[in-house]
Amino acid sequence: MTRLIVAGGGGGDAVAAAVLDRALRRNAARGDRAVVLAYAWDRLLVDPVPGPRAAADFTGLRALTPNVYAVPEDARPVAPAGSTLPRLAAELPHTFALLDPHHGVEGMVRQLEELIAHLAPASIDLLDVGGDILARGDEPTLRSPLGDALSLAACAQVTAEVRLLVAGPGLDGEIPPALLRERLGAVVHTLTAEDVAPIGPVMEWHPSEATGMLTAAARGVRGLCEVRDAGLTIPLTDDAPVVHEADLDAAFRRNRLAAAIADTTGLAEAERHCRDICGYSEIDYEREKAARSGDTPEGPFRPRVVLDQVARFAERARARGISHTTFRRLTEALGLSGVQRADLRALLIGTQPERYDAPLWRL
Repeated sequence: MTRLIVAGGGGGDAVAAAVLDRALRRNAARGDRAVVLAYAWDRLLVDPVPGPRAAADFTGLRALTPNVYAVPEDARPVAPAGSTLPRLAAELPHTFALLDPHHGVEGMVRQLEELIAHLAPASIDLLDVGGDILARGDEPTLRSPLGDALSLAACAQVTAEVRLLVAGPGLDGEIPPALLRERLGAVVHTLTAEDVAPIGPVMEWHPSEATGMLTAAARGVRGLCEVRDAGLTIPLTDDAPVVHEADLDAAFRRNRLAAAIADTTGLAEAERHCRDICGYSEIDYEREKAARSGDTPEGPFRPRVVLDQVARFAERARARGISHTTFRRLTEALGLSGVQRADLRALLIGTQPERYDAPLWRL
């Protein structure tokens, strides 16, 4: 028996899909498997090339259907691109397939229909960590509306029944919690430390902040976490590890961007709609950020200097009521490169292990 899970946003949703599948199918029969259909759309810390990757950006993919490719552990992104999907395939017992939006929503619907016909899955879920998939698509607090709108528009048009799930409401910090609460349905599951234990090693290296907070919350971590380059604050409450069902058709009708891009045949066309409705495209932001980082050469990693910088950052953050932060936030706040993120993490855990509330850093 096969299950299909569509990871609605970035790479963190693919990790969360693997966690939730195991939690919900703990007693599944031997031989049952899940296929996670996910974008290869990682943060610039991992992939210096803005936007999502297409099949042509990889070597070693395995064709599942004419338009859908599995990403096995020996697949490799073509330099200079990067991707977390091959490593996820190596470390998790799921098949990861590439969701490619370069032919617009029409192309994504075609991928979904082919994969559903090929797998005949027992269930199909669309999963989003945080809940920005429930937005109208034009809220000023949104930071990454395009990816979720693309997957929502595609899933709303397939002929099979698709269940929409939201894990960790509010963990992406993009929709006010009060609005989210009225758009969420029944609780499907509350993640526990046992549920997230299998992805502990993955979250040691994976940069997803939302899924990192979801993991920490499932382990019982509570407080106020600072994330992203802008220093957004996210409360880690008892609601943070909860998974809700939501009405997919209502979400699609509500989302202006998803409706506008529903018949697009190219990613550039979808981006134009995103700029018209939202005022920007997150890929434009990635382009601008990549250009800025390219102008700044990587400096040396000096442990003593870095420890002093972290101490000053922590003092200021605690004064703002912050209890935790992510290693991505620390990396960017200290002006370090994506490569140096691993050095920072090793340094801090090695010198102050008592402050590691995996995978977050306690201030």
